[in-house]
Order: sequence, then structure tokens, then C-alpha cells
Amino acid sequence: MEQRLTLQQKLLQKLSPQQIQVIKLLEIPTIQLEQRIKKELEENPVLELESDSPEEIEEPDNSDQEQESDIDNDEFSFDDYLNDDDEIPTYKTTTNNYSKDDKYIDIPFSVGMTFHESLYDQLGMITLSEEDRQLAEYIIGNIDDDGYLRRDLISISDDLAFNLNLDVPEEKLEEILKIIQQFDPAGVGARDLKECLLLQLSRKGNGNHKLAKSIVLDFFEEFTRKHYEKIKKKLELSDEELKDGIEQILKLNPKPGSSYSNPLNKANQHIIPDFILDNIDGELNLSLNQQNVPDLKINDTYLEMLHAMVKETKSKNKNQKDAMVFVKQKVDSAKWFIDAIRQRNQTLLLTMSEIINFQKEYFKEGDETKMRPMILKDIAEKTNLDISTISRVSNSKYIQTHFGIFPLKYFFSEGMQKDDGEEVSTREIKKILQDCIDNEDKLKPLTDEKLTNILKEKSYNIARRTVAKYREQLGIPVARLRKKL
Repeated sequence: MEQRLTLQQKLLQKLSPQQIQVIKLLEIPTIQLEQRIKKELEENPVLELESDSPEEIEEPDNSDQEQESDIDNDEFSFDDYLNDDDEIPTYKTTTNNYSKDDKYIDIPFSVGMTFHESLYDQLGMITLSEEDRQLAEYIIGNIDDDGYLRRDLISISDDLAFNLNLDVPEEKLEEILKIIQQFDPAGVGARDLKECLLLQLSRKGNGNHKLAKSIVLDFFEEFTRKHYEKIKKKLELSDEELKDGIEQILKLNPKPGSSYSNPLNKANQHIIPDFILDNIDGELNLSLNQQNVPDLKINDTYLEMLHAMVKETKSKNKNQKDAMVFVKQKVDSAKWFIDAIRQRNQTLLLTMSEIINFQKEYFKEGDETKMRPMILKDIAEKTNLDISTISRVSNSKYIQTHFGIFPLKYFFSEGMQKDDGEEVSTREIKKILQDCIDNEDKLKPLTDEKLTNILKEKSYNIARRTVAKYREQLGIPVARLRKKL
């Protein structure tokens, strides 16, 4: 068998531990930086808070530096002693929305009864056999946080047979479910939106809600599609009668379990801005939000210990060498970390400064129509940084301005040319679309075709399908679903 040897030349870039550390720090927002610094303080005794020791660090004299360099020339490679597992833990980003003048204080609070605890509590107040109670608890365990039973009763029956060795027919589970559906909040235990609304309406009795119940029961599809004219015609209703019935339905809660929402859920998270932009007499002043980020320094005791080791270990044994290597490793690691934090801050400020310069007219007043088209490459060229670095800076970062708090990604958008040759941001077009829809006649909402014509009148020559795409990106439904009575 013939063996062939080939020689290949590859160009590979190997990042140093310091470079990797800077890259990782660039990716994380302010709240995670605080946690990252705390972790480093716990793991490296050489690092300490600047506030803990206000005295200045004395620079070692040249003789000490020369002796210290003997360590570097030793037969040991310090790379062997560096940890490769210096990973940043993945924290949930909880952020806080407050001004830089506010004092940030963690306020303890007690979490009330959860949604499922409430259901189990209500179950304990009714009289059931032991088997029925077990079935009810199993069904409650399958109800999601919105209050819905998403699994069908046949599947639950199969689960009970396999997991608990219980042979329970679907009819029995239906009977138990009807009991749970009488619990608070109204609508709990529904298997779909229609059943959820009917459960809520049934508690309100007839009276004014009789029409609403009829609409949900017999014309649910027409209601969800807003085909109000069909409902009006089939039920022979006046405009006022139809409007009253629809209003009764819209007052109902489509997610009954949400009333027990945990205060720790995402919807209640706050935003801590990474940058603060002040407009002082027309001058834009940018700063990093360092409110909860401590200043770091190297512990003097360890520096003195290292210098003493260098001086006193002319003929050092292995234990002394190991101790000296360990201390030097920790000192170097602390220096690298402090330098990485400094580089992170410089890169963040440089990048955000160029974004503000690029979008200066927008940042003065927050007028979206003045936002220029801007992509990552534009800022990379301005800063002489790599596009990946700009992406890391822009990801998960926020800026507090005098007109609101925005993610950095918000300021990046593609561009297009108007009929007169002027290049405009797609953000500007979306703002015009939003304004048109906000001010439309809700009895006759603007179709995508009409929106396209409005934009063309303003010299934005774009296709109807593009208007539809921008509308969907804004989270705005089609005209038919925006119609109100």
C-alpha cells in the first residue's frame, strides 16, 4: 500500500488568555459584569476593591523587577499553571430601569401564593374521595401557568395507567375537570380559548352577557377573524347591540392564570442601562453606567510577598518554587483582569461614541425619521475594530437617553433610496407606517395596498409585500384584524 505525505500550510490565529478574557467581558452587560467581578474577587485573593485599601500601590524598584524577571527565565512555563476553565457563568439578565442619580438597593420581598398553590388550596376545601382527589391533583399538575389544560384527557388517562397503574376512563376525568373549572380564577382548566371565555361568561349569568355568550358559542371563528358584519347579519343586531356584545367579550381574561404571575418573571424585569447619554444645553455627554461596578486593585501584601520570594530564593527548593509560581500566577491573573476591564470600558465607549456621532441628529431629539441607515460594518470602519467586536458590544447592551432607554441593536437598520436619491433608514419607513396606522379610522383600517400608496406619495417607492413585511416586524396585524366597532 502506497503512503503519500503531503505538506499543508495553514494560517491560524491563536488568541491569548488576555484577549479571550477581553472578548468575554465585551459580551456581557453591566449587571453580569458586576457578578463576574464578584466571582473573580472570590477566586483570586490578590484582587481587592479599591475602596478597601485607599493607599496607592508603590511601584517596585528596578532591582526588584530585574530579580522578578528571573522567574520568567526559569525552566517553568507559566502557561502550565494557567487555568483554562475561566468561563463566565451564564446568568439570567435581570436589569433595572433607573437614573444614574438613584441609589440601587436590593429590597427583599415575599412572594405570595402561586397559581398552582391556589388551585391545590381550593381543592383542599371541597369534599372528594381519596381517588378523586388524586385525579384532581394530577389534572391540576397538567394545567399551565396561563390556566389552560393543554393535554387532552385521553393522554392524561394513558399517563395515569402507565405511571400510577390507574384505569380511569375519559368520562371520569371530564367529571373531575368540571369541578376544577369551578375554581378561581374564572376560566381555569379550559382546554382552549373558546372554553375559557365561555367559563367566564357562565359565571356572569345571562342579562347583558347573553349576547356575548351566543357570539362566543356560535360565532367564535367569525369573532376571532373580526367578521363582525356576518355576526351582525345572522343575529339581526344593530350596531350598538353588536358593539356591546363584543365589548363584553373583550373585557374577559384570555389568560386567567396570569393574575397570579410571579414577580420574578421576565415581564417584570427591569433594565440597567450600560450607557447614559445626557443632553446638556444641546451638548451630548456619554458615560458608562458604573454605578454598581467596583474599582479593583492588586493587594499590596501579595506584591510584597512576591518580591520577598524573588529576593530570598536564590537556591530555592521545589516547594518554594511552587509557592512563588502560584503567587506570580495570581498576580498576573489579577493584572490581566484589571486590564481586561479597562479595555472593555474603552471599547464600549469608543463604539457607542461612534454610534452617537453617526446618528447625531437622531440622538438630539429622538426623532426616528432622522435615523440614518447604519450597519455593523459602518461602525467597524469608524472605530477600526472588527465587525464581530461591534456585534459583541451591541448585543444585550442598553443606553439611557433623555427620551427613553433603548437596546443598541435598535440603532442599526438597513437603508433604501427615495425617488429623489436620498438614502433613508428602514426605521424611518417603519415610523411612518406606525404613525399612519395609529391615526387611521379604525372603522376602515388602512390596507397594505393603501399604505403602499401613502408611502409612494411621500417618495418611498417600495412594494406592497415589503410594506407587509415591515408591518409584521412592527407586530401590527392586517387591516381586517385592526377593525373596531
